[in-house]
Amino acid sequence: MKKLPTIFLEQKNYKNNPQLLVKFDYNNNLINLLRKTQKASWSRRLQSWYLKDTEENLALIIEIFKGVTTVDISKIQKKPLFRRNLTEDEKLLLNNFYSFLRGKRYSKSTMQTYTFFIADFVNFHTDKNLEELTNRDVELFIEKVFIERSYSISSQRQFISALKLFILFYPNTKINDLALERPKKSRKLPSVLSQEEVLNIISATQNLKHRAIIALIYSCGLRISELVNLELRDFYIERKQLIVKNGKGRKDRYVSLADSFLPILSNYYYSYKPTTYFVEGKNGGKYSTESVRQFLRRSCERAKIKKIVTPHTLRHSYATHLLENGVDIRYIQSLLGHSRPETTMIYTHVKRKDLMNIQNPLDIALQKLNKVNKQNENVLLSRNI
Repeated sequence: MKKLPTIFLEQKNYKNNPQLLVKFDYNNNLINLLRKTQKASWSRRLQSWYLKDTEENLALIIEIFKGVTTVDISKIQKKPLFRRNLTEDEKLLLNNFYSFLRGKRYSKSTMQTYTFFIADFVNFHTDKNLEELTNRDVELFIEKVFIERSYSISSQRQFISALKLFILFYPNTKINDLALERPKKSRKLPSVLSQEEVLNIISATQNLKHRAIIALIYSCGLRISELVNLELRDFYIERKQLIVKNGKGRKDRYVSLADSFLPILSNYYYSYKPTTYFVEGKNGGKYSTESVRQFLRRSCERAKIKKIVTPHTLRHSYATHLLENGVDIRYIQSLLGHSRPETTMIYTHVKRKDLMNIQNPLDIALQKLNKVNKQNENVLLSRNI
């Protein structure tokens, strides 16, 4: 078997952020492995793949290519805080834990993430018997690994979720499941485009396939994973519907197709002639999620939109515009495939129409002052009050 190219890791500031560069001679197998992380992007200017420079991502890249090819980290200044040195019994335990998760029908990415975190936890306490581990050992692991590696809050929440399942799988520790608390989620409001900005992006997209993809994501509120898994048989043109199968949480749902999208769909289909999936790569098969992100960025640049726009921004915009058009929040929850109404309720915080209907107290104050001074010229902020 031909040896795969060596992967060289470097660190560089790019787009005003420290990035981890992943460089190697062109190889489809390595590219496909890297794309599965859904974190790495390709830079034409750097001629390299890159992702955020964190200890978490460094460990992830090393783990993905472990046993596949050589990873050269000689140019990396920050070294992992510890290297795994698992015993054969610990490896067997982790393999069984992975099988336990598979039996509960977790997704592949969830199984990999959970097993990754538990492997780090077991390795961190390798000098201590698992039966003796307590909640304080969990706190020490978070303090020494998660905090010092600058892991995100969402990663810490994932670790607690993984640990709760591990305790269920291996109940012989002294860790109290009920005392394990996940840190509160960051409640960031979604970035939303105006309807005019969405149309400008579609108009600035010259490639027909790319234009069809952007229009479909926005008009149906699709996740990017749902888009690339979409098959031609999922379209019901006569009913103007689309079925999204096996979405997040393994749920199916129907969404309506926009009348204005149907001509683009027909033009795209007869021009590109996909065979299985709605959108396919050059050699057939599923389209790359990173390709979608890349051409969307280019379209936004041509449309002169400065804000950061991702495929999920189009989904956020779809939901917000539905809400602004008076669609009931319960229907929007169904169209988005949300399990809980609380997830959909976040869009009530970004409804522009409601915000526009709230009169600003500064305007009210000036109006009252102008009513008192009826005979005088209206008071304006640009003049002396």
